[in-house]
Amino acid sequence: MKYSKAQILRRVHSIPELRFEDQRLSSFSGLVVIQALFKKLDLRVRLKHCFQHIRHSKVISFSVISILLIVHSMLGYRRLRELERYKDDPIVLRTLGLSRLPDVSTVTRRLSEVDSESVANVRQTNRDLVLAPLTAMLVSRLTMDFDGSVLSTGRFAEGTAVGFNKQKKGKRSYYPLFCTLAQTGQVLDMYHRPGNVHDSNGAEDFILRRVYDVRSALPGAKLEARLDSAFFADKHVDMLDKEGVEFTISVPFERFAELKGMIERRKRWKHLDGKWSYFETRWSPKCWPSDFRFIFIRQKVRKQYREPIQLDLFIPHEHGYDFKVIVSNKKSSARNVLRFHNGRGAQENIFGELKSQCQMDYIPVRRLAGNQLYLMSAVLSHNLLRALQMERTQPQKKTTEKRSPLWIFQEANTIRRHLLHRAGRLTRPGGKLRLTMSGNERTKKTFLDYLAALGTAA
Repeated sequence: MKYSKAQILRRVHSIPELRFEDQRLSSFSGLVVIQALFKKLDLRVRLKHCFQHIRHSKVISFSVISILLIVHSMLGYRRLRELERYKDDPIVLRTLGLSRLPDVSTVTRRLSEVDSESVANVRQTNRDLVLAPLTAMLVSRLTMDFDGSVLSTGRFAEGTAVGFNKQKKGKRSYYPLFCTLAQTGQVLDMYHRPGNVHDSNGAEDFILRRVYDVRSALPGAKLEARLDSAFFADKHVDMLDKEGVEFTISVPFERFAELKGMIERRKRWKHLDGKWSYFETRWSPKCWPSDFRFIFIRQKVRKQYREPIQLDLFIPHEHGYDFKVIVSNKKSSARNVLRFHNGRGAQENIFGELKSQCQMDYIPVRRLAGNQLYLMSAVLSHNLLRALQMERTQPQKKTTEKRSPLWIFQEANTIRRHLLHRAGRLTRPGGKLRLTMSGNERTKKTFLDYLAALGTAA
């Protein structure tokens, strides 16, 4: 169908008259889908149980504050004072079950009153929510990635300390340890720590508990774990091997003269492709009770950027290679072990999204438990947006050596643009509540698909 020029072009130079009316208008109509998700997961009741041991206001309870922080993160806001930007939004209020939002001072006061038991309960709730759909699917393989991430603060906060902080040197920070699942890209759990601890501090117990959690939920699944060189220790290697977990761990080979000697003396390397080559052997440090499979890998590079300790070992212009060593108990080929281990780089993408799009690195109060709850709210926000997409579609990808997510996920910012940040108007014609939005066909289909997947009638 052809349109005339007059039908296409319109005068746009004139600025319309502005009028502000007290109507029930919303900038976040997409929250009706989030409300349906909360209802299906029974999130409000779950969170209420997390705080039942604390005396609190019957109106602005800790569970309401938790849901508010989750919604706050989902909408893309960072600082608590930004609550003012949507305090009159009717869809936000209905999602929270409130007639008005609490003041910022009330939210900070509640965060300062949270205790460690409450945080532990919220962590358990998060683990249950992450593992439940995988249990229902009878997933046959699950891959756990373990690593820490620095959360900086510009001021004093309980539990912070000055430690290694690559981005903001000399700043106080937290250094929580995370366990993420490769198949869903969700955070299974986090262990909160000060900023001056070693990467592996408290890791053994944390890893073991997460293995038990997964094995309890998925007793028949094959478990895998990937860790970086900070976790290279006999206690971690031995524990994972005894628990029947297939693992790969990066080896800080520059600390071991014998490993450096093996690399320097090696003349023949087996080619994986035009870029990678390898050799492998059975070896163990003197203090280890048994030996393990060590895979030595080199990669052709144009330039090498070495730490000072490695400059003493290898002269970049002579070798033209980058080296890495992996210890593993996997039985698959070296090629597959390398691809599997390189897949852990996806965890950095998760950390990046959590910080830049879910505001995980914001430190709102001075109390440790309050900051932990805010962090868990950001984690829940990320996990729930992933769960929402998992509800809508079936797994669309096969498991590869890298263990990439089984679903094609959109980032939090994309979900906000396409779903959450939609204008709408609440009315009640004939006593029936109605939300009116733009008739854009793509938006309409997206909404209806999500609501149908969540078992909610449009």
